[in-house]
Amino acid sequence: MAGAPLDFSGLRVELGVPGDFSSQAIACAQAAAQAVRLPDLDRTDLELVTVDPPGSMDLDQALHIAPCDHGYRVSYAIADVASFVPPASVLDEELQVRGETLYFPDARVPLHPTVLSEGAASLLPGQVRPAVLWQFELDGFGEITKVDVRRVRVLSRARLDYAGVQASFEAGHPHAAVRLLPEVGALRLALARQRHAINLDLPAQEVERAGSSWTLRYRAPLPVESYNAEISLMTGMSAAQLMLRGGFGILRTVPPADSQAIDELRRIAPALGVAWPAGAAPGDVLAGLSRADSRQVAFLDHAVSLLRGAAYVAFDGQPPGQPLHAGIGAPYAHATAPLRRLVDRYVSEICLAVQAGTPVPRWVRDRVPALPASMASADHRAHAVDRAVLDLTEAWLLRDRIGQTFAAVVLSADDHGASISIDEPAIRARCTGASLQPGQHIQARLVAADVATRTVRFELAGQ
Repeated sequence: MAGAPLDFSGLRVELGVPGDFSSQAIACAQAAAQAVRLPDLDRTDLELVTVDPPGSMDLDQALHIAPCDHGYRVSYAIADVASFVPPASVLDEELQVRGETLYFPDARVPLHPTVLSEGAASLLPGQVRPAVLWQFELDGFGEITKVDVRRVRVLSRARLDYAGVQASFEAGHPHAAVRLLPEVGALRLALARQRHAINLDLPAQEVERAGSSWTLRYRAPLPVESYNAEISLMTGMSAAQLMLRGGFGILRTVPPADSQAIDELRRIAPALGVAWPAGAAPGDVLAGLSRADSRQVAFLDHAVSLLRGAAYVAFDGQPPGQPLHAGIGAPYAHATAPLRRLVDRYVSEICLAVQAGTPVPRWVRDRVPALPASMASADHRAHAVDRAVLDLTEAWLLRDRIGQTFAAVVLSADDHGASISIDEPAIRARCTGASLQPGQHIQARLVAADVATRTVRFELAGQ
């Protein structure tokens, strides 16, 4: 067992992950890539850049921010995937089944054939591409004063990555296209506080390559990632408002936290050193917490309970009875990742029609009612993949360490034990033991690490 390599291919079979595209779908994508018609409106004058994880080729968004008389002008180009996917084609039907791109440490299972997702439809630098261009005018406080969305041709100037952009900010020489991103991002984050948005911002548990093997680490988002996310969120909120105005669309919703979840969180706050001023909303309390304080991280872990019940909700005529995304504090739609998520292509088409005052295309109207179920299935599979990858990696890393003890922090506890976090390797697991309390530092002994069942279990050392 000690020399066995970590192999993720079995997970793809077990979880029913889609395999290769059919030859007919590939042929359809290739034909679309060769025959795409560029929009008449030419905005290749905009010096757009993309900002993504290192090595990304499926580039959905390109950004440019400039000052204007009253504040800022944000140009945000989104890959025009509808220009490459004939409605009801064999390619389209296979996309409906996939729903979204799936990520494994050793492979990516794309929503679209790579001839599109990493080629003709991707906003690669130096290539003229069709795009859905969102342009926002913001005042000096970051509030939107004007929104425009239309189909154009664009030319990205550079493919940047988060770490490089962050380093350029710190060195004082960022690319001109994103020079104002920290300024605009900070303004939009301040507005999020006014909406009482709930941002957990917990360090992510990630599998990464370590030489010829794999390991786990916790990674906190860089400031530039938070700023960039605010541009995407602004676009999604604007898309939701356009669709609500037009009386047709599909929203991403999360219901407001129920009073029981809030009361439980407020009850445990003092024990974890978290101040909760009278009248403060949960999101405002969370915004002031330190991700470096183990007790406050345990509190944040509990706060996940505030964001339950995420769904896609389609509407035609009357808006949904519950249109809000509680994490954002406003109605919201997925609009900015059409190469990686099916629903975004439809949101773009609806918004273009509403903006232009033209009917929503029939192929969009016919498909939207079925999208909530399709996306729910795709989301379920994506979450199952993420969980299985982490569980397998944890068990594999610990397989030869039975009986060893590890420094850990209790995240949550119940009558049967606790959920704990270990820093090295970056493991989250169950631990049996009596009288465990959230935020408590303990020594946990590893008693099980089964690669076949992807299970890891600890017990409180000394009991």
